[in-house]
Amino acid sequence: MANSTSADLKLTIQATGENSGTWGQITNTNLLILEQAIGGYEAVGVTSGATLTFTNGAVSNGKNQVLKLTGTIAGAVNVVVPDSIEKTYVIENATVGAYTVTVKTSSGTGVTWGATEKTKKMVYSDGTNVVDTGFTDLSSDYSPQLSAVLDTNGNDVIIDDTGALEDDSNNEYIKFAKTASAVNEITVTNAAASGTPNISATGDDTNIDLNLTPKGIGRATFNGIGKINAIAEKVTTAATAATGTVDYDVITQAVLNYTTDASGNWTLNIRGDGSNSLDSIMDTGESQTIAHMVPQGGTAYYNSAVTIDGSAVTPIWQGGSAPTSGNASSTDIYTYTVIKTGAATFTVLASQTQFA
Repeated sequence: MANSTSADLKLTIQATGENSGTWGQITNTNLLILEQAIGGYEAVGVTSGATLTFTNGAVSNGKNQVLKLTGTIAGAVNVVVPDSIEKTYVIENATVGAYTVTVKTSSGTGVTWGATEKTKKMVYSDGTNVVDTGFTDLSSDYSPQLSAVLDTNGNDVIIDDTGALEDDSNNEYIKFAKTASAVNEITVTNAAASGTPNISATGDDTNIDLNLTPKGIGRATFNGIGKINAIAEKVTTAATAATGTVDYDVITQAVLNYTTDASGNWTLNIRGDGSNSLDSIMDTGESQTIAHMVPQGGTAYYNSAVTIDGSAVTPIWQGGSAPTSGNASSTDIYTYTVIKTGAATFTVLASQTQFA
């Protein structure tokens, strides 16, 4: 009976009674081929593509466990594993040139490195196609664990919409929300000694606002001393005449600008808004200052009473006494500083100023 050859590594399978005097040499070659398959490495030039070799009974480049694809390519190239070969590989795309490299079988499909994807992959040929194991992707690991600092080597970290960074109890630290076709973002910059870390709005637009948005009636709090270069306060302008009870919603504005002449004396009711009391949005020991702009016609009216959340308060008026009239053919500006001194307990400092 004559010698035969194995299907994948093309080892020489010696028949009984064959190879007298050369049996040991053939066995040694088989062992070298096995060594190639288990731990062999070879750089393979693929300038114009390549077909991996599997020579019967001999060491060959296609039998190595690790292949490094090299050369300068001027177009997309294929690296071909002959059909019917079953083999695993660790392959590095070390080619030069921004073109795709595909490792495939002669007549089947394969695994493609992108034009600029100079990475390593673990793949296998099942005899029909070359398949990516995906073992190098974290997504294939249900609980990836790092044993050292994660270095992205200048690459971005992609977090899906509503994805989060979590603590070791799976509680969210920071949650991310995606805007389609976003061009603006925030940049966090650290600082050297005596410097100041910075959170800034950056992106394609020339002028970009930066929003800090509490949930519900929650508030953004600066712990410690604050320093502001400039501030813009919300003004609500309404074609409304002051009379009766005027609800002032501090959640929605710092200045309430009426543009129609007052038609009667009015009670100012200061509140959070139609759903929230002022008491519920202020802590004891806090103050809030608001302004109400009221134009006057030939007959002048004035703010005759003040309530907070519908309960009467007696303001402390600038000058020592409450106004008893407005200023005809002028705009009266009323300012109120509300100080919460206890539960549902407030001190109000008030003033009226004529602008003509």
